[in-house]
Amino acid sequence: MADDSLHAFVMELFAGLGPVQIKRMFGGAGGYVDGVMFLLIDDDTIHLKVDDALKLELKTHGSGPFVWAPQSGPRAGEKIDLGYWRLPEDALDDPELAVSWGRKALAVARAKAAAKKKPVKKTITKNAAPKKTAKKR
Repeated sequence: MADDSLHAFVMELFAGLGPVQIKRMFGGAGGYVDGVMFLLIDDDTIHLKVDDALKLELKTHGSGPFVWAPQSGPRAGEKIDLGYWRLPEDALDDPELAVSWGRKALAVARAKAAAKKKPVKKTITKNAAPKKTAKKR
């Protein structure tokens, strides 16, 4: 399946989640809802963002992990689990089932994105120079 037709298929398959954007990255693409990446497309395969609970659930449906093996660099040849698992085959023909899996993956992606955001702490410097104010004449 050509990239564009696969991307259109993915957007239609997960349309029940709201507008899905596909952005090309490296050799594949990411699927986003509300700016949050919840799926990865690589080698004509759809992979969903997972946590430990979703991994177990997907495993019972015959899914497996997306494993990346860099061809060069300090990690060349290493197998790296990026936290995405293959969408079960039966969901490819069933938009309701795909959206159900997609909701779970989107919830995982949103939770992980929220955990990464740290509140900005204001620091007060003891010896900070006072602000200069304009003098009235």
